Amino acid sequence: MICLRSLPLVPHELKSPLSFRTRAQQQRHSLRSHTVPHKTLTGGGTATTTTAANVALSSHNDLNAAEEEEPLPSELSEELMPNHVAVIMDGNGRWAKQRGLPVSVGHQSGARSLRELVEICCKWGIRVLTVFAFSHDNWIRPKVEVDFLMNLFEREIKSQLQKFVSEGIRISVIGDSSKLPQSLQKLISDAEEATKDNSRLQFIVAAGYSGKYDIVQACKSLACKVKDGVIQLEDISESLVERELETNCTEYPYPDLLIRTSGELRVSNFLLWQLAYTEFFFVKELWPDFGKAGFVEALISFQQRQRRYGARLS
Repeated sequence: MICLRSLPLVPHELKSPLSFRTRAQQQRHSLRSHTVPHKTLTGGGTATTTTAANVALSSHNDLNAAEEEEPLPSELSEELMPNHVAVIMDGNGRWAKQRGLPVSVGHQSGARSLRELVEICCKWGIRVLTVFAFSHDNWIRPKVEVDFLMNLFEREIKSQLQKFVSEGIRISVIGDSSKLPQSLQKLISDAEEATKDNSRLQFIVAAGYSGKYDIVQACKSLACKVKDGVIQLEDISESLVERELETNCTEYPYPDLLIRTSGELRVSNFLLWQLAYTEFFFVKELWPDFGKAGFVEALISFQQRQRRYGARLS
């Protein structure tokens, strides 16, 4: 189901199979029973160009994991929270242009919004957050912008890694990493290794990602296994294809909810296989303006959907 913010909500009559979250709830309650001290890691990246960005980064680094988890807003039901939320973070450039600012400032403000969303997902028990940070198609953008994004990616990992470690956040990066700077590839590998045992939230970053290529590489992998006699052609099924997709890194490979900002009504080559039964929510806000209020509205809409999975309601 697709929802634009101005559309009326559909009454919820059927719980999704994914809404029965006994195991996730037990993990969440276990996490609430103890706290972990927070440490701040100072990255070696270049300073941001705006005071607002500096203040935002500092305030987020000062958050302590030992604080009590923020309760869900009264409008939301814990039992109906999605396990996996995916986000197409669109509109950084337009946000900057509207304010007469460089595109780089828009990307920095977008990074602030992402830090806020990761924080909220941790507090509200979301199991997986996947964000479309950089598309395979984005390599054709101006080199100065691409270089800035690569540097920003590095700075964000460096500045947030210790927080991820202490707060139980696991980071995973999917997509073709071969074109990423070597320093960034090494940083990603180290961050994934340092957080691999964390289970509070899995934060999946799609960088250099293409939904079409994801399916193609899965098919190639299966073809090689058939050629090598590992499996038979007749063995190929949806479940085997799914195991070869890049989202095989998570226990919840299929997003329950996809949010796209900036008013665009398309998926832009993102998680094409995985979005088969995902609920869509489109908002007009540009990504740097998207925050808690918008996320709550998306979750309320999700919880009022009828998730049929092809079945007919009686």
